[in-house]
Amino acid sequence: MMIKEYFEEVVKDAILKAVKDNKFNNLNNVELNFMCETPKNTEFGDYAINVSMLSRYLKKAPNIIAETVKEYITPDSFEVNVINGFINFKLNEKFLFKILNEILDKKEDFAKIDLGKGKKVNIEYVSANPTGPFHIGHGRWAAIGSALAEIMKYTGYDVFQEFYINDAGAQIQRLAKSLENRVKEQKGENVVWDDDLYKGDYLIPVAKKYIEDNRGQSYADFAKEEMLNLQKELLKKFRTDFDLFFSETSLYKDNEVDSCVKQLKEAGKLYEKDGAVWFRSTDYTDSQDRVLKKSDGTNTYLTADIAYHKNKLDRGFDLLINIWGADHHGYIPRMKAAIDALGYDSNKLEVLLGQLVNIIENGEAVRMGKRKKMVTLDELVDEVGVDGTRYWMLMRSIDTTLDFDVELAKTKNDQNPVFYVQYAHARCCSILRKATIEKIDTETKEKLPSYLTEDELKQLLDEHKITKLYDKNDTQANNSTKRIILKLEEFKSTIEAASRLRAPYMLCKYAQELAQELHHFYNFTRVLSDDIEMTKMRLLIVSAVKIVLCQTLKLIRVDAPEKM
Repeated sequence: MMIKEYFEEVVKDAILKAVKDNKFNNLNNVELNFMCETPKNTEFGDYAINVSMLSRYLKKAPNIIAETVKEYITPDSFEVNVINGFINFKLNEKFLFKILNEILDKKEDFAKIDLGKGKKVNIEYVSANPTGPFHIGHGRWAAIGSALAEIMKYTGYDVFQEFYINDAGAQIQRLAKSLENRVKEQKGENVVWDDDLYKGDYLIPVAKKYIEDNRGQSYADFAKEEMLNLQKELLKKFRTDFDLFFSETSLYKDNEVDSCVKQLKEAGKLYEKDGAVWFRSTDYTDSQDRVLKKSDGTNTYLTADIAYHKNKLDRGFDLLINIWGADHHGYIPRMKAAIDALGYDSNKLEVLLGQLVNIIENGEAVRMGKRKKMVTLDELVDEVGVDGTRYWMLMRSIDTTLDFDVELAKTKNDQNPVFYVQYAHARCCSILRKATIEKIDTETKEKLPSYLTEDELKQLLDEHKITKLYDKNDTQANNSTKRIILKLEEFKSTIEAASRLRAPYMLCKYAQELAQELHHFYNFTRVLSDDIEMTKMRLLIVSAVKIVLCQTLKLIRVDAPEKM
């Protein structure tokens, strides 16, 4: 149980006891929902609950109510006081021992919860046309989708990751014609490029490969296969693993598109107008009806998309999560309308809309088309690295524009968030190593025994018997100790919120806050000292920070280096 939930239950139990003793006679049918908060003034306590909302039922002053509730609370490793209707809880060493021991016992499973209860979730993201390299925006969807998948797995969901290949339609024919032109150029022929073709140099090596290794495939099939292979290679390099690459073309080959249209027609959800076939999406949540088949007999993008979502629902997923660009916001009502019209529950569809990425150069946003060095995701990864690119892509909420400062992302100092967090993990590893290395007397240069032997450190980390947390002579160190342990406990609520709100950026924010607390702890406490018992306790705190930081980075698929 999370610490805030624990104190909410403590207060609820106390109130129910007071009701039973006829102290609160008007609360029998009142729903008791309280919010445990962190007081602005930590002198009052570490956590606080405001019971003022009970005044309207009991017709008593909040402070009197709070004092009555306090009478029914039996302090267990904490102190209780009342101020202005708030019940405040101040934790003692024993409570902090419990938090620390739980982390050291459970290690990477410390914050695991069964929020999803095995619910089957399909997360579909990136889903680019196989017509060229990924642009930088695709990198944001890849980072967010893969991190969200890890977070949801960690919190009890059965997650399936899917990439929808948009390999049907006019763009594939344009790709085929573009490759044909490049092949002709390689053979020395003059070609005319139409304005809508793909003129990027990325097709030149594909054209050379086509000439050398044409396996009897059409230009369309060859180009599509090569582009998709390049995309898959980059996704793997970017630590983005899909369970399925689903081809839009397969929906037509397997007759799923026609079958879906037929089902909608039989349900009375289609009509003809101006030679086109329309879907009555206004019967649901959409602002206007939508065309499924144009007057020339070709399907719109929506037609195959409806069949695709039906396919996912028929595969038994309880929840579909799609990550789309913000320009697709108008697409959501029509897709939900189609799901309802087919007899499914549109509440099973969640769409996360993502804002764009701005590349920052010399403090200013640079338009992608004008930056010569960096247009594609693979170029960004090559310049910044996988860790830096992933972390920066995840740092902000998906619904806010991301300013990606390339130069800052490459720096190796505290101003770069990913360096700051990774350095904190490396510092933990360094401290633990130093504990078992011989010391050197700075004055005499004499070698002195290490604080602990390697066996003693191993035994300490295995058994983690804590005898004391506080140094009675160092209030500042004690405050720093409490702060960092409470920040460690916060990992539980952060994981729960990140999963429930589909918000991986919360882990980046938490990692930076924990790193800050570690650096504060390191600056205001002497971890390694001649007080061996205090050294052991502080090494356990460092070990706990290492565990939680490592797990935080693991969930967002960023490395946790042991040396930097």
